Amino acid sequence: RSKTRSEELVALADTIKVLNDDDALDLFKKTLPSPTSASLIQFQKSNARNRALNVVRTAMRSANKQDRVALDLISVALQGKRGNSQQGFEKVIKMIDEMVKVLKDEQNDDEHKKEYCNLQLDQGDDKRKALDRLAADKESAIDVATESIATLVEEISHLEAGIKSLDKSVAEATEQRKEENADFTSLVASNLAANKLLNVAKNRLNKFYNPALFKPPPNQTLTEQEQIFTNFGGTPPPTEAPGGIADTGVYAPALVEIKQHVSLHKDAPDAPPETWDAYSKKGEESTGVIAMVDLLIRDLEKGTTEAETEEKNSQKDYEALMTESAAKRAADIKSLAEKSGTKADLEAEVEAHKEEHRDTVAELMATEKYIASLHTECDWLLQYFEARKEARAGEIDSLARAKAVLSGADYSFVQKTSSMTERGHRGFLAA
Repeated sequence: RSKTRSEELVALADTIKVLNDDDALDLFKKTLPSPTSASLIQFQKSNARNRALNVVRTAMRSANKQDRVALDLISVALQGKRGNSQQGFEKVIKMIDEMVKVLKDEQNDDEHKKEYCNLQLDQGDDKRKALDRLAADKESAIDVATESIATLVEEISHLEAGIKSLDKSVAEATEQRKEENADFTSLVASNLAANKLLNVAKNRLNKFYNPALFKPPPNQTLTEQEQIFTNFGGTPPPTEAPGGIADTGVYAPALVEIKQHVSLHKDAPDAPPETWDAYSKKGEESTGVIAMVDLLIRDLEKGTTEAETEEKNSQKDYEALMTESAAKRAADIKSLAEKSGTKADLEAEVEAHKEEHRDTVAELMATEKYIASLHTECDWLLQYFEARKEARAGEIDSLARAKAVLSGADYSFVQKTSSMTERGHRGFLAA
């Protein structure tokens, strides 16, 4: 339909161009008949038509191509066969009114379009700026979160290394404590065995030098069957040798106890040689030997006491170390879990920011594309709006003057002239 209308307008424009040619107008004036009886009326109308035609042609020079077609149609109507008639003037005036309405409607459309374009361009520009800021904010948030993740990774690595080192230190301290405790246990056992052995030796010396201080070994405990056998005059079973070091019943801590059935009674020493004097006890020497044994026993007891004190302190320090290490390990494990959780949250936040950044960039590109389409649609109108408005105002003014010329033709003078002509014809006929 639009194509057909365009072709029609082109055809009309070509036709009007042919009909408006000066040579064509001269030809029409010569060939088209005009009634002689209405020459004055025709002159009046032709004068108004020519003035209106001049105004229309002036408007045509400043009109755009689309409006020039309508002005051409008005010009053709004025130059047509009925252009000098009352009916022709009314038709042209109607065309002028329609043309003015079209021009006003076009101007109103342009004003609305200008308002729409300015509003949309402003809104689009504001949205583009907001999206630019949002995209920049997302990029900054991604950078900050990424830096925080890198810091957390380093801190987590240090915590893991610290926990591993702490576990190693605890294991080493535990192993050292075990060794120290084993050494203490061995020392105490050795001291106890040495103490017992020295007491056995002292008791043996007392048996000889100080019988009153001698402590005999405990009686052999008989079983019920052995007791019955002894009560009926039987010989008690022989007493087993106590074994241990020199059959004293004292065993070295690291040695396996071996019991040997050896009698505790030794044969008396052989009589001294005939050349020796009789054997006699030496009290002062015996007292010195026993004192030396007592000194050794006190040294052993003192060493045991010192070892026990050192063991107690070492165990206390070890337990304090274990308590502090356990507390530190628990705190490090808690911190590690918190930092790992924070790292996971930041990683999720980074992914969310990246997705939002992609969406923002996509929306920004769509907004820029929309703004570009607005410029394509609006730039020409905005650039030439004032010129088009001024041109339309000039066309409307020209059309209004043309309409005023056509509307102001003096038909009363025409009617008066016609009446006088009729009276002259009647008088001529009466004569």
